[in-house]
Amino acid sequence: MRVDKPSGVLHGWWTDTAPEPARAPPSLPEEEGKMVFPSISDVAFGRTAPCICVRDIQAAHNFYSRILGFRKVFENGDPVGFMVLKKDQAEIHLSRKPDHHASTANVMHMFVSDAAALYSICEAEGVRIIKRLMDKEYGQRAFVFADPDGNRVDIGERIR
Repeated sequence: MRVDKPSGVLHGWWTDTAPEPARAPPSLPEEEGKMVFPSISDVAFGRTAPCICVRDIQAAHNFYSRILGFRKVFENGDPVGFMVLKKDQAEIHLSRKPDHHASTANVMHMFVSDAAALYSICEAEGVRIIKRLMDKEYGQRAFVFADPDGNRVDIGERIR
């Protein structure tokens, strides 16, 4: 196992965006003989990261790093079967699955600061565009592309 730690991270790639707890875990008091459970508002959520299945993890790494600028921060296995990629606040987990067949549904939605610029980069690099760049009535400029495994990625920029 190899871990490449980004600067400023002391305890590994997973600690840099961990949420502060909403508060100390509440005790579970009994009220008239019944347990009282905490509310979901007592639970703080941290970053989420999609896990994307790919047939060839090195080809996927090449695509996401060369075209989209992600960097590898973790990999595991021999041969490598799991990899974590990161760019700014976005994180992608790649999982090698040699018999993977892509879905026709989007596997990930990423917000970016400039969807038109990313669209131009994808076009110039020959990335397969599933839905062309459009301004949507719900306040996003968006498009969908497919990675080399056919996994569909929805890109969006808030415009309102």
